[in-house]
Amino acid sequence: MSDAPIFARLESRALIAVGGDDWRGFLNNLITQDVTTLAPGEARFGALLTPQGRLLYDLFVVGRGDGAWLDVEAAHREALLQRLTMYRLRAKVTLAAEDTPVAALFSADPGGVPERPGQGFWAADPRLPDLGWRGYGAATPAGAVEADEAAREAQKLRLGVPGPADWGVERTYPIEADFDLLNGVDFRKGCFVGQETTSRMKRRGTIKSRMLPVVFEGPAPAPGTEVLAGDLRAGEVLSGGEGRAMALLRLDRALGADLTVAGRAARAEVPTWMATAVGEASD
Repeated sequence: MSDAPIFARLESRALIAVGGDDWRGFLNNLITQDVTTLAPGEARFGALLTPQGRLLYDLFVVGRGDGAWLDVEAAHREALLQRLTMYRLRAKVTLAAEDTPVAALFSADPGGVPERPGQGFWAADPRLPDLGWRGYGAATPAGAVEADEAAREAQKLRLGVPGPADWGVERTYPIEADFDLLNGVDFRKGCFVGQETTSRMKRRGTIKSRMLPVVFEGPAPAPGTEVLAGDLRAGEVLSGGEGRAMALLRLDRALGADLTVAGRAARAEVPTWMATAVGEASD
């Protein structure tokens, strides 16, 4: 396998430009991530939740000299703009769609981290070092291999990192989608929409289910396919590829068990980055 970094344009992502005198306080009161200390060129991962604490939209807040960009799902940008406008009230905040394209630079080899690109605007992916860099308006770096977005999705699945296809809209709690383990929730900041439920789940240790990979032989089962531990339902498939899928699993039933999915033997795989937390939850 080539050691050259892989450059992929992320057509599924789009940007919202946020500015104005009150932009930091405005965002900080809404999303799961702290932005009061966000530096220009830095990216932080977070989400906007429902008041009941379920995931509405994931986002990366990217620091700019005069504000920030929100790196969001392109399919949901207009809906998110409308919701942010509703929250704005009298705050001195500007919100606008931004046409700068989004890209990723990463290594095909697990554990490999490409060096910081030399040209364009790049920010380290804040979730995991192995996820590399997110580029904004950046050209293909010298020596990088171009690939489509499917290559990025395959890398995320290898690492056990869920994405929007897995958590949907108003369906999942952020802790179930591993946001707390991927630097997506700042539990030390002040209030944000949905904070009460999110903090209570973390504080009480009531994390019964999480998203993690299951491995098996053959093509991925359809989303929604049950994962079984014997005759008991252990979870369901969310998305996947050949021999591997992301699933939302009940930890008490799935970890260490002989599983089946679509009639095939399967097992849950705990990524190294979440091993400690999952081990504690299963004790």
